[in-house]
Amino acid sequence: MRKFLILISMFLIGGTFIFTSCQKSTGEKMVLYPVQEDPTISIRIMFEVGSQNDPVGKDGLAAFTAAMLTEGATQKLSYENILEKLYPMAASINNQVDKELTVIYGRVYKDHIQDYYDLFRQVILEPGFTEEDFNRVKSSMLNYVENNLRYANDEELGKKALQEFIFEGTPYGHIVEGHVSSLKAITLDDVKAFYKNYYTRDNVIIGLGGSYDSGFVTRVKSDMKTLPSGKNLQQPGKPQVKPINGLEVRIIEKPGANATAISFGYPIDVLRGQRGFYALAVANSWFGEHRNSSSHLYQVIREARGLNYGDYSYIEYFPQGGSRQFPPPNVARHQQIFEVWIRPVPNDAKLFAFRAADRELHKLVDNGLTDSEFKLTSNFLKNYVLHFAPTTMSQLGYAMDDQFYNIDGSYLKIFRQKMTDLSKAEVNEAIKKYLQYKDMKIVFVTDNAEKLKEMLENDTPSPIKYSTPKPEYEKLD
Repeated sequence: MRKFLILISMFLIGGTFIFTSCQKSTGEKMVLYPVQEDPTISIRIMFEVGSQNDPVGKDGLAAFTAAMLTEGATQKLSYENILEKLYPMAASINNQVDKELTVIYGRVYKDHIQDYYDLFRQVILEPGFTEEDFNRVKSSMLNYVENNLRYANDEELGKKALQEFIFEGTPYGHIVEGHVSSLKAITLDDVKAFYKNYYTRDNVIIGLGGSYDSGFVTRVKSDMKTLPSGKNLQQPGKPQVKPINGLEVRIIEKPGANATAISFGYPIDVLRGQRGFYALAVANSWFGEHRNSSSHLYQVIREARGLNYGDYSYIEYFPQGGSRQFPPPNVARHQQIFEVWIRPVPNDAKLFAFRAADRELHKLVDNGLTDSEFKLTSNFLKNYVLHFAPTTMSQLGYAMDDQFYNIDGSYLKIFRQKMTDLSKAEVNEAIKKYLQYKDMKIVFVTDNAEKLKEMLENDTPSPIKYSTPKPEYEKLD
């Protein structure tokens, strides 16, 4: 019998890839990714700031500030004017915010680059920060946290709750979007101060990809130098995560929910670029490759039992998994977790589904991969990684992540080579070193939390029941 420490909460959270060499400039934080055959130009302006820099009581300020830039007026143009000018270019200006990084990005056909970049530079260098935009952005962010996340997306709620549960008490310990109370506390002056402190020339990395020319590089570099100096701002550093003691469970009570979302995991001390990472990537892919029907968890829970839409595992943060096929760039972190995501299952099967995934993790840690499993998965990954970055924009993003992780060369290219170089012994050694099943944090988003708590504490049997006869399948060990 396994012991559980259980906490019940009511809504906890208020194409063909072509490898091209990447040029890193000297003296400037710049990543250039020229692809002359691409008729578009991609721009990624990355700031080394994220939700870990949110002031206490103002969770969500980093995301709020980025939204005010890309969804607001400049000093010369209203937001409506900007949209009107972008429309005939078939272009947009977007933002992405995570724990440590913020990216303002966009792509446009090369013939429109001058008009597009004039808007793009205004967004970053000359934000309007109007009261009207502030109120609209705040309303939108509150609506997401208060309504969409709470009521319309149980699995995303569970995944975000797991991140908070694991990282509580650290700068990673709140969701990027913030909580209802903290968002309501943010003022326009807070946004202006955050922009002034963190959107600086000492804090920026310029990324350009596609068919740009040297004159455009010079112009962008010159513009970004007009940002204020950063005064050597101190970053929080790697979060100091509290040890997990056994199986710690958080049950988010959601009355009336007809299905249960489950996520569980724990911190791992390995990052992209380290040899152990590539070995662990093979094990993780076999166990639960995202949206891959041949992965083991998918076969055990969805294919053989028909309980849900999918079951996946991760060794790097993978946001918005419900709408993505492949991992996005520029969500790099200095601390990653091993995470299992069990997509919503019928309420009467929630404990069975968790125990099934937990059992398979036991077997992976205790037994490792067989020769056939190792060979099949490493060969698969060698080709599958070609799909991770099919566009110049995504290739540029990965090249910028190479700089974050201090990878000499292209991570994606090195990844392919490692799939040939690695041995089964190295993979199984990485499993033993980085994976375990004794100390985990687990999140359920479900109805009738007290009943689930009682079943966990009493180790109540949870045999699966089918409403219709189950087809014959090959027996799963």
